[in-house]
Amino acid sequence: QVQLVESGGGLVQAGGSLRLSCAASGLTFTRWTMGWFRQAPGKEREFVAAIEWRNGDRYYADSVQGRFIITTDNVKNSVDLQMNSLKPEDTAVYYCAADYRGGTPRVAGEYDYWGQGTQVTVSS
Repeated sequence: QVQLVESGGGLVQAGGSLRLSCAASGLTFTRWTMGWFRQAPGKEREFVAAIEWRNGDRYYADSVQGRFIITTDNVKNSVDLQMNSLKPEDTAVYYCAADYRGGTPRVAGEYDYWGQGTQVTVSS
């Protein structure tokens, strides 16, 4: 059974940094695409970043390009999201997701499994 558990969310001032981590179990990492999505109140879930575990290709939303970095840790079986230069508009619940079928990394509907989410709040 695949399980994804996010951690690392919290409250931070604008310009600060946070590091989210997603601990994954029940999957063979070399065959998966792992993604981060976020959802703010009253808004649809949106793509943030993704990484293809088999080749390391990374994808970022334009809004976070240059500020966020997605990485994997094969020892810990985790995928992390380093978030720098945070802005109030980054405030949202952040979700980790796993895609086994190799679909389009930016599309939420392509992902097979989801974590429970972790809250990130950026104050101005």
